[in-house]
Amino acid sequence: MNARLDRIGLGRFAGTGERVARAVTIASVSFGRSLLWLLAAIIVGCGVWMLLPPSKGNSAEPLKAELAVVEPAPPGDTAVAASPVSEAQAPAKSPAAAELDRLRISSQTWRRGGLGSRALVTFTLRNDNDYAVKDVEIVCAFTRRDGSHLTNRSRVLADPVSMKSRKTFAHIPVGFINVNADQAKCSLVAARRA
Repeated sequence: MNARLDRIGLGRFAGTGERVARAVTIASVSFGRSLLWLLAAIIVGCGVWMLLPPSKGNSAEPLKAELAVVEPAPPGDTAVAASPVSEAQAPAKSPAAAELDRLRISSQTWRRGGLGSRALVTFTLRNDNDYAVKDVEIVCAFTRRDGSHLTNRSRVLADPVSMKSRKTFAHIPVGFINVNADQAKCSLVAARRA
């Protein structure tokens, strides 16, 4: 009687292993096909995205070269006069502004960061003034490979630069950039005495 129960027990479980193996094989083939379709959709989507023209937010916009500077009014006059001046002249009117002609960027490079959407700029700033400077503002202009302008990004650096010295700023994030940006040129806009 024991022999007969063993045969019944084994018969019941004998087909289970084959069914499980077949189910695993079907699931793995199905998963593999799904993964291939997902990969194909991602590749096609990225290809279409690269062919689209840049959005209006990333298009080339001209810089406004004039700022309105508020001049102090005479004691008897209540009207405030505003005169347009260029960006290079605006910091010179402030008593704490540094001389930009003795402050320059001696070398600069840039690379992409943040999955290719952010610009990281490395540059060396030379200070030939007789005083330290801080709050250095830079503007980086990004262009396409053909030289057409894309966008400008600015950044204020709070780190001081000692007098008659140079300081290297490494991998400074200046902002999000267009995917078509190929070249960057950074320049100084303003600085303050430390």
